[in-house]
Amino acid sequence: MRKNIFLIFLIGVIGFAGFSQEKQDAYVDDEGLMRWGHNDEEVKGFGANYSVPFAHGYRSGQKLNVALKEAIDKDVYHFSRLGFDLYRIHVWDTEISDEEGNLLENEHLELFDYLLKKLKERDINFVITPIAYWGNGWPEPDEDTPGFSNKYGKAGSLIEPGAIKAQENYLAQFLNHVNPHTGVAYKNDPNLIAFEISNEPHHKGEPEEVQEFIEKMVSAMKSTGSEKPIFYNVSHSIHLAESYFDAGIDGGTFQWYPTGLGFQKELEGNLLPNVNDYHIPFNDVIEKNNAAKLVYEFDAADVMKSYIYPAMARSFREAGIQIGTHFAYDPTYLAPGNTEYNTHYMNLAYTPQKALALMIAGEVFHQVPVNSDFGVYPENLEFQDFQINYEKDLAVLNSEEKFIYTNTNEIQPKSFKNLKQIAGFGDSEVVKYEGKGAYFLDKLEDGVWRLEVMPDAILVDNPFGSNSLEKTVAVIKWDEWEMSLDLAGLDENFSLEALNKDNEFTPKIEAKSFKIRPGTYLLKTKGAEFDKNSDLDLRFELEEFTAPESTVEKTYVLHQPINELTENSSAEITAEIVSNKEIEKVEAWLQNANTYEAIELENSSAYNYSAEIPENMLKNGFLKYRIIATTDKGKETFPGEVSGSPEDWDFYSEEMFTTQIVKESKPLYIFNAAEDEDYVVGEWSPENNLVPTNNPAEAEYQVKVEKLFEEDVENPEAEPVYDYSFRYNFNRKIAGRKAELNSKDSLMIKARSLTASTDKLQIALVMKNGASFGTSIDLTQETKTYKIDLSSLKPVKTVSLPRPYPSFLPYYFKHSYKGDFELENAEALQFSIGPGIENNELENPHGVGIISVSLE
Repeated sequence: MRKNIFLIFLIGVIGFAGFSQEKQDAYVDDEGLMRWGHNDEEVKGFGANYSVPFAHGYRSGQKLNVALKEAIDKDVYHFSRLGFDLYRIHVWDTEISDEEGNLLENEHLELFDYLLKKLKERDINFVITPIAYWGNGWPEPDEDTPGFSNKYGKAGSLIEPGAIKAQENYLAQFLNHVNPHTGVAYKNDPNLIAFEISNEPHHKGEPEEVQEFIEKMVSAMKSTGSEKPIFYNVSHSIHLAESYFDAGIDGGTFQWYPTGLGFQKELEGNLLPNVNDYHIPFNDVIEKNNAAKLVYEFDAADVMKSYIYPAMARSFREAGIQIGTHFAYDPTYLAPGNTEYNTHYMNLAYTPQKALALMIAGEVFHQVPVNSDFGVYPENLEFQDFQINYEKDLAVLNSEEKFIYTNTNEIQPKSFKNLKQIAGFGDSEVVKYEGKGAYFLDKLEDGVWRLEVMPDAILVDNPFGSNSLEKTVAVIKWDEWEMSLDLAGLDENFSLEALNKDNEFTPKIEAKSFKIRPGTYLLKTKGAEFDKNSDLDLRFELEEFTAPESTVEKTYVLHQPINELTENSSAEITAEIVSNKEIEKVEAWLQNANTYEAIELENSSAYNYSAEIPENMLKNGFLKYRIIATTDKGKETFPGEVSGSPEDWDFYSEEMFTTQIVKESKPLYIFNAAEDEDYVVGEWSPENNLVPTNNPAEAEYQVKVEKLFEEDVENPEAEPVYDYSFRYNFNRKIAGRKAELNSKDSLMIKARSLTASTDKLQIALVMKNGASFGTSIDLTQETKTYKIDLSSLKPVKTVSLPRPYPSFLPYYFKHSYKGDFELENAEALQFSIGPGIENNELENPHGVGIISVSLE
């Protein structure tokens, strides 16, 4: 039923007794499943972390003069719009406690209480971690906060008697705290599913000491009379798993960063192999203790694609995990600069496709039974009503009543007539839409639908780099775009009525097509009766809508030149162009040697412009060009964002885009250290370095490994893996010459050993499906070019790169591919030091220097 927000608030003020009849505390049953106390059903939940009341989110809001409660209202509406029914946060205890652990009733706690109230109004449950141990600075320097964790630090907080006493005091006060906005203590709030004691404690003590510490924390929490399940982080220091559960916790918490953290730019290539399986090596300990499992944080960091989250959700459910929360949802006022956690990026307005992927992941958590088994990648890309496609950057939920998708597709809905909910981006068989924002359609009654359209989001800079409140990584543009609908029961020439405040847009409808701008609308077929005040099966109000206003303040020309093109081939110049001015014309001025030509780029769709490169410009040489955008305010030239055009007498910019036009006989370089080292993916080491050689414009990527295996302090009992691997994805590098792949039969690698003795290097080509085919070569200290016949490549192990976190996850990816090597489907190089090295040499230092790899 549609929520009466005032009534829910009133019930909260009256107290827990009235609420408890509707929802009772969860409990963990004898099989390790959390169940609801009022109906014994399995607890399921999915949502996000979100931190406006604390730290950088709070400070930045103040700097930007944001009304933080209004900001919370808007973001929580988007949570409900995405179907979230769970929220989690590690509370910055350092901001709301003193050194003795006394709870401070300050602005942070009051705003947090307000946030919880707004979540309750949407019936969004929460898992709260009262202790973070963090300082409050990230990504800025820490402030001098009053809390106990500021005094003792994380390590000290786990062992110092004064810190332990402060935490016991703090936990008891925290659970007993009465939210002034609801009148309910945290320990009694029916929407609070469980507590996680602390965030990533990283214990290093003896098992008995660790168990005693956790017992004290559990005892402090239970002293309040709380009967809510108590969880503890068990994904760190996993050799202590027995001690964790012996301390009396009800379940363990986990996280997953399958693509590592902090690459500083977008990762390239197929990352589905990284999320094939969430293997918990100590799961027998969990099962023996009948404990539950939840995920407090997860993300595919440094990834802007939308295909990956539902696959992660699938793997979580296969691992028996009941609830999960993404880390972290960007407050909308911070999303233009993505400053809070630059390795993550998530917001419905600014990352619509990724947000829709989270919406689908939430459906996975609610529809897929725990401990399911859908096989091994790539066989597990279709499961139940879900589909995942890396090459189309697409995730889909296609059920009898729901059709949710993250990108343009031609999939037939399972049941046109039974559809009740549609959410998507781009075109589908039910919606055609040119804009670049998400849209939502909810069936209210036969012949009556609610339409919500978000404004366009355009990425204009690297969101994962060094960010600042002064830097813009994405912009919002309000525009009108054509939309066509094919919905059961919605006849041609239906009516369309704007619902949201200040929206007076009334488009002309022709057949089932119309122009639309951001907002919320009521679509009604002729003759259908509908009462706007009737109770509706929605988690939001009929007229609700919130979105940032347009933030485009200049002209952006977003273009990446092709690295190389084969002479006499065909190619286009494409660009995405968005402006706060009306674009009248887009041209490219081209130069190759002494040949010049100007071409006009046509607007093919939305902000996309393209034109064929003339044949006479595709001769062996360097194609240099500029793109000139003419608006109603004049001309601007790119690269460089220079006012005017090259025909002006005072045009001063010398910047140009460049593409090499090469002969087909030129080797196809798939790695060149001088150009590509910055995109190598592997475990960071201060010994790895790019150094120039004696040859012009040539460099060597040096990898030095002191020890092939080092004990993992978080998993000291792990079986040793003597391997150091790194990878480079060459998809983008060879984009203009991919047609030549089938004509190549040899792999050429220019490299040397950096150690006195011969060193082995395994080199492999990784296909899109994650299967690797390679061979080992013996390197000497003399730089040589080694030739490898592609026909000699054999299946080798694929290393999960970037290395996932937590570190107990498998080092190697085990796929189900049994076929042959296919060069046309290769997309990455994998270099490995370790395979083939004699046992008596494994403990020795190793090193290789790689200059280039090419196909001939």
